[in-house]
Amino acid sequence: MNSNWKNFLLANNAHFSSDTHISFPNTDSDKRLYPIAHLAVLTVSGTEAGQFLQGQITCNVHDVSATQSSLGAMCNPKGRAITTFLLAKSGDDFLLVLPNELLEIVKKRLSMYVLRSKVTLTDSSDSLCLLGLTATSNEAFLATHSEDDGVRINMGNRCLIIADVNNAITLWSEYSAQGFQATDSMQWQTLDILSGIPWLTTATSEEFIPQMLNLDKLGGISLTKGCYTGQEIVARTHYLGKAKRGLFIAECQTANPEPNASIIDADGQVLGNVLLAQDDKLLIVLQLADTDTAQLQLKDYNQAPLTLLTVEPS
Repeated sequence: MNSNWKNFLLANNAHFSSDTHISFPNTDSDKRLYPIAHLAVLTVSGTEAGQFLQGQITCNVHDVSATQSSLGAMCNPKGRAITTFLLAKSGDDFLLVLPNELLEIVKKRLSMYVLRSKVTLTDSSDSLCLLGLTATSNEAFLATHSEDDGVRINMGNRCLIIADVNNAITLWSEYSAQGFQATDSMQWQTLDILSGIPWLTTATSEEFIPQMLNLDKLGGISLTKGCYTGQEIVARTHYLGKAKRGLFIAECQTANPEPNASIIDADGQVLGNVLLAQDDKLLIVLQLADTDTAQLQLKDYNQAPLTLLTVEPS
């Protein structure tokens, strides 16, 4: 995290429990402002950036513009997702918003394919900041924004802004003046879970094909764009029938289980895994045949019971 951005947040009553967990005094406002530190930005630039990315990711880069973003994944040759991301565009540059713990892994993997392409991969963690906004109406986001301020990713009653440090500080101050109140950064992760956004971690990277993460339902897979790394497996899964596992939203009254923790039934049979957990809400990947009747429990967490909040893949 950029030191100027961190010092600004500290001066505005932020408390850093860790590099990724930033908390503030409690708020009761329905207009909230989040400093997002568990995600980071990998910038892909150069005259061949779009062509290069098109051969490496599941979504279609031609669908992405200054006003249109896309979820997607980067896979290994076996079709397993190394990372998921939000893809946005700033000028001619492509911005991949992805878990910060996977950024260096992804950058290193992509660099293997650059070869002589006119492409530059840049870790923008120190130069670009991520701000989240929530409100009852997205009209509240519009009053303090121009294209020069940064890149906006609209998410219904939420908005994610990618901005350089100076613009991030300005936007934070302006939104605060409009009644937006600073909120615990991890609450943004809870909202992502409830929205079914399948962020990966080092523990879950290369464990699941994109359909198991519901990326097909979230518009993160193009079946017409042509070849990319892992495309054969992703396409085969689509054309031969749905994946055997899917993503569900669940609830559990226990400490947040670690990513990839096992989910079992009453007989101890493993039925799936935790993708992500925060504030008693979980994203879990389950065998689809077992979601109707199984008594789901968390293994190694005193067999804490799970309650599905979605009855089919979200």
